[in-house]
Order: sequence, then structure tokens, then C-alpha cells
Amino acid sequence: MTELSGVTFDDGKLAITEYLSIDLDKETWHCRRCDQNLGNARGPYKEALVVYERDPSDIHDPVIDPQKYAFTYSPDPDWCRIIEYYCPRCATQVEVEYLPPGHPLTVDDLVLDIDSLKARHAGGQS
Repeated sequence: MTELSGVTFDDGKLAITEYLSIDLDKETWHCRRCDQNLGNARGPYKEALVVYERDPSDIHDPVIDPQKYAFTYSPDPDWCRIIEYYCPRCATQVEVEYLPPGHPLTVDDLVLDIDSLKARHAGGQS
């Protein structure tokens, strides 16, 4: 791992998030834990991930007794969906979304200017 002006490179790949990197030469997304290729970096990385919808009560236990009280400080499953995204090879959780029911998954949440990144990398900029 090397660092150039505050930007981390893992084996020639640019670190984008804690668990995502981009190979600028091949223009591909990669898992930073296992180096799994997650597809074209000009497209959404989430299309290559395993998607799991969690029940909010699995994560957020009610603070007060749900048998006695309507509001328990735990998200209501009728109003909140928790969507988890995992690397298909190593099962590292790459992303989590909290969405209202019926809201489409946000597959295009991270769109990068690959050409600009390549130019900056070639010029030694972060």
C-alpha cells in the first residue's frame, strides 16, 4: 500500500471507500479485502454485490417493551428497509442503505469521473 498526496493505492488500485477500490488501468471495481473484481468502474459496483434485506428489529432492539408501547425507539419495518450489500467472494459488508419501503435501490450512488481520476493519477495529484 502506498500513499500519494493523501490518496491510498493498494497494489496499483485507488482506494475509494473502506471496502472499494478502482483499478485505473483496467477500469474495474475491486473489493479491498479479497480483491474480487466487481465489474466495470464506469458502471455501478452494487450490481456485482450480494444483496440482503434485513428486518430493522434484527439490528435495532426495542428500547422499551413493544407489547406495552406503540413506539419503542426501533425502526418500524413498515416504514424502514435496511439493505445490506456484501462482496460475493469474502462476504465483507461493503455498503448499507436505510430506505423507505417502495424506494428503489440506489445502485448509482457512487459515480466517478474515471478519465479525470486517471489524469490526476498520471500527474501525481490526489
